[in-house]
Amino acid sequence: MTEKYTSTFKRLFSYIKPLKLVFGFAILGMIANAAIDAYFISQIQTFIDRGITARETDILAYAPIFVVVIFIMRGASNYIATYGLGWVGSKVVATMRQQLFEKMMSLSVSYHDTQSTGNLISKITYDTEQVENACSKALMVLVREGAFVIGLMTIMFYHSWQLSIAMLVLVPFIAVIVRYVTKRFRVIANRIQQAMGNVTKQSEQMISGHKVILAFGGQEKERSEFDAVNNHNRQQRMKMIATKNLSVSIIQIIASFAMAVVLFMAAQPDMLNTLTPGTFTAVITAMMTLLRPLKQLTNVNSEFQRGLTAAQSVFSVLDQPSEVNSGTHVKERVSGDISFENLSFTYPNTEHQVIQDLSLDIKAGQMVAFVGRSGSGKTTVSNFVPRYYQPDAGSIKLDGVDIQDFELKNLRSHIALVSQHVTLFNDSIANNIAYGDKEVTREQIEEAAQLAHVTEFADQMDNGLDTEVGENGVLLSGGQRQRIAIARAILRNAPILIMDEATSALDTESERAIQDALGQLMNNRTSIVIAHRLSTIENADVIVVMEQGKIVEKGSHQELIEAKGAYAALHQLQFGEE
Repeated sequence: MTEKYTSTFKRLFSYIKPLKLVFGFAILGMIANAAIDAYFISQIQTFIDRGITARETDILAYAPIFVVVIFIMRGASNYIATYGLGWVGSKVVATMRQQLFEKMMSLSVSYHDTQSTGNLISKITYDTEQVENACSKALMVLVREGAFVIGLMTIMFYHSWQLSIAMLVLVPFIAVIVRYVTKRFRVIANRIQQAMGNVTKQSEQMISGHKVILAFGGQEKERSEFDAVNNHNRQQRMKMIATKNLSVSIIQIIASFAMAVVLFMAAQPDMLNTLTPGTFTAVITAMMTLLRPLKQLTNVNSEFQRGLTAAQSVFSVLDQPSEVNSGTHVKERVSGDISFENLSFTYPNTEHQVIQDLSLDIKAGQMVAFVGRSGSGKTTVSNFVPRYYQPDAGSIKLDGVDIQDFELKNLRSHIALVSQHVTLFNDSIANNIAYGDKEVTREQIEEAAQLAHVTEFADQMDNGLDTEVGENGVLLSGGQRQRIAIARAILRNAPILIMDEATSALDTESERAIQDALGQLMNNRTSIVIAHRLSTIENADVIVVMEQGKIVEKGSHQELIEAKGAYAALHQLQFGEE
């Protein structure tokens, strides 16, 4: 086992340490189960030589009772082992899944930007399941069958070391085979992890984009792509099966030669004179029985390697650095003065600089609107404020304090965010509005819903605000979902409001109504608004025009129109379209 896999095994075993009492009982149950089986085989010699050959009636009389007692003990030990290891495995996986879930929540936005949703889901579901198999099924076979092999070898050497020594020929051959297939299993297991991630990713993409697929006739494209990843997954699994079964077959062939040697030696006159029928039967039975645990031990190697590979995959996420939260500054409420000083930023794994030497002062209570072409950096700037991204250079200050010095949760408590990509949870409208606020009252929820015009459509539903919205609000229209997001921001009552195309999915009538509510919401709050429709931000205190990560103009609507620059051109273009 390489150093990498040794450290993974040690780390995986650390999850079992708190469960050592139950784990210990399970191990004892496995060893007892193997010992009982070995003891049962060892008594064949007594039964044949004394019971049948010597016709001792006491032996024959107690044989049925012996069999019943043995199998009761065997069943009890097997139950203790199976239930104990199953309990330990489920606890380990539950802990690991919880850690993964919490870790993924704590990771930065930039990390999630570079990862496939399907791959991350696959780690929580498939990878942890493979770890459970290694902790329960694989470990049970390893301990029980290993102990059984030792027991059988002991019986064989006790009865006839001359015959049994032929079985030792197996050891070096088995060691070479196991060493080779172990390396092979690791490689294939790693490929299976990646293949399963691709299957999950492709499935998640199809489900989330179902309407687009139907609208644009993409069924054949998706079908062929899924067929490719599904077939690749099948091929990797078949390689695992082929390697596993080939190794088992080779070991059994080697074992057959060893047994042939034993039978040849037993047929020699000198050996025949020292063997009783019972002894010979016991040795041969032990040898025949030995093939099953050897096969199980060879097979379980694939499960064990798959579990270790899955554990590595899980630990690779758990070892990712969480969001930096070294700040200690805490404020009950901020006034909302924001200062951007010489900001520069490049997204990970890219070379294009999205923000270039940007400086801007936003006074408390001001409404500042960012406009510009797509890709000019508007949304990126707004993402700096809640520290979703960290600028490569420069600083951002809130009320004169560097936002890096703020405790992260406290910083975000002062910010309400409404995005064009609304995220709703599979819960009621009311609970989605009150999301994250444990102390809010029903009256406050209803007031926010009223201000955001949510009640206009909620009152027409059977359960009103208690209506379930479905997964990510699938049962609602885009405009309805955005109204709920605006109500959520209204309820938060934060001194800083960030709105990224917040009214893009609203019809003209709804937008006008919500603009009134937003006007009340923005009163005495610092508002950063990113807008495509310039008509929605004409009343902004400052309009910032961005181009290729730089500020090219700023001023009021009237000032920028009179300047006849980039903003005036955008306004004329849009007004002409309208």
